[in-house]
Amino acid sequence: MKTAVYSWRVAPETKSAIEQQARERGETMAELLDRIIRDWLERQRTSGKGGDKREVKMRTLALRACGTIAGGDPGRATHARQELRRRLTARRAR
Repeated sequence: MKTAVYSWRVAPETKSAIEQQARERGETMAELLDRIIRDWLERQRTSGKGGDKREVKMRTLALRACGTIAGGDPGRATHARQELRRRLTARRAR
């Protein structure tokens, strides 16, 4: 349920463009603006701006695993899962 009201001034041509887009999409101006703002906020959250610590940690962990299976076997992609399991099992056994 939406209960907050926010208003701001925009140039007349901007308002006209927003109204046109809302009509074309079958939305009210409020629905269109709400969606635009939510999308923008989500992009800001996921773009790394502001230092999303979880994403940085996941990327660091993933990069550690990159290239750890090496060797001269040209068909290694066909059995990579088994090789990874073997190596993880061996590491846990230490």
